[in-house]
Amino acid sequence: MENKNKSCCSCGSTCCGEVNTKVNKRKLVIDFLYLDLTSCDRCMKTDDTLDEALNEVKRVLEATGIEVVVNKINITNEDLAKKYKFVSSPTIRINGRDIQMDIKESPCKACGDLCGDDVDCRVWVYQGKEYDSPPKEMIIESILKAVYGGSETLKEEEYVMPENLKRFFDGMKKR
Repeated sequence: MENKNKSCCSCGSTCCGEVNTKVNKRKLVIDFLYLDLTSCDRCMKTDDTLDEALNEVKRVLEATGIEVVVNKINITNEDLAKKYKFVSSPTIRINGRDIQMDIKESPCKACGDLCGDDVDCRVWVYQGKEYDSPPKEMIIESILKAVYGGSETLKEEEYVMPENLKRFFDGMKKR
């Protein structure tokens, strides 16, 4: 008796001519970490731009068998900051790697008003220019590099919460 569940040839079809539909999809995990999506223009614009970028590359990723998982994570306290090794708001990571490894910040009035202290938020540098939110092209380029550019080993470093974030969370506790 013929076993119809086993593939008998390298093309993936079974001996009875049925096609094997089990395909191992590659996964792309995108983490968007932020302090505030209600008043911080940088976080809100980054969220919108990430969605736009994903919409533009969605068909290509689907066509090549890439499953995209997006985690939007509101970092509301020091415990979450430590858990996610959060260093600056907003942050986009693809498969655990920050899309911009060098952290540059400038004063953020919205987050400062939110916590009642001076707070800096991320400034994005792309093609020699500074932006308050990452350009859509930067996000798309980072996604495509993560999918098609190979992978480098991430060096695990001990997390130390930046003073800037400590001030933010201390201020939020007082409110």
